[in-house]
Amino acid sequence: MGLKAGIVGLPNVGKSTLFNAITKQKILAANYPFATIEPNVGIVVVPDKRLDFLVKMYNPKSIVPATYEFFDIAGLVKGASTGEGLGNKFLSHIRETDAIVEVVRCFRNSDIIHVENTVNPVRDIETINVELMLADLEVVDDRLSKIAKKAEQTKDKDLLKELVVLKKVKESLDNSIPVRRVQFTEDEEKILRPFCLLTQKPIIYMANIAEDMIGKDDENDLVQAVVSYANKEHAKVITVSARAEEELADLSDEDRVEFLNELGLESSGLDKLIKATYDLLGLATFLTAGADECRAWTFKKGMKAPECAGIIHSDFEKGFIRAEVMSYSDLEKLGSEKTVQESGKLRIEGKDYFMQDGDICHFRFNV
Repeated sequence: MGLKAGIVGLPNVGKSTLFNAITKQKILAANYPFATIEPNVGIVVVPDKRLDFLVKMYNPKSIVPATYEFFDIAGLVKGASTGEGLGNKFLSHIRETDAIVEVVRCFRNSDIIHVENTVNPVRDIETINVELMLADLEVVDDRLSKIAKKAEQTKDKDLLKELVVLKKVKESLDNSIPVRRVQFTEDEEKILRPFCLLTQKPIIYMANIAEDMIGKDDENDLVQAVVSYANKEHAKVITVSARAEEELADLSDEDRVEFLNELGLESSGLDKLIKATYDLLGLATFLTAGADECRAWTFKKGMKAPECAGIIHSDFEKGFIRAEVMSYSDLEKLGSEKTVQESGKLRIEGKDYFMQDGDICHFRFNV
């Protein structure tokens, strides 16, 4: 289950520069609105020292890391829902994503045009969020117009349930409340899932700052305004300098470490974003290892062993017998799979075992 995120924001806030940096692609990042018309898609490798360790140990024929897929779409502007700018039709490109990354301009630079002529991150956030809500409202209204009359006439139970849920969503959106802030039952969640509502997705605000403000979040009034806004909806904020990330993208691993040290950073903006997204979505990683392949697999915390086996192949889940599991920490400490087994640290887990981050698994199944 590869992770997917949609990058949104106003024009000229650094979306495409950031996308260039984190995916190491050279897409158009011009200093004028609507440089990005078609969505840009980039896949990055999720860095994992555990997988690196396994590769050195097993020297496999194939290495498959976990991945993070980014969709960068054209900048939204106020009135996009009514056709301003390029409109909002390209929002369909990010409906299938797991999360929204909203890039917010938190730097002042008279050489870079701002679509509103002034830098005000909270106003920008509200502009984007309103457009996302209006896009969802359009989807909901369209569906309501198709089923409302039929549901009342036929008394179809499924349609009536859907009608109740959609009216609940519409009321929320009409009151400028994103869908992610509304409580739904498990059944209601199932009804809503096919609509892929944008404002139901978890959101991360990425504050794009100037290089000379790195490590000075407390002194940056623009960043603090974003943090204050995000706290009200329990959203995460990550500060990143798109320009610095662009410089990092062209460096070797050794030079990257040195450059990060010079900036006083422990990790890059991409690494911070990946960690924040995993935390936000409740994701973790299990691994499989051997001479043929070493691979990292992304799973949702709370999944049991058979479900995780099903991520590899549906037959693994259908015919699940057991999982042979060792923790990465034990393997790293003891130095070999054989020593782990001899130390009694290789565990046999059944269908009720909840997978843990860093589990190294071999699944037994029979179909």
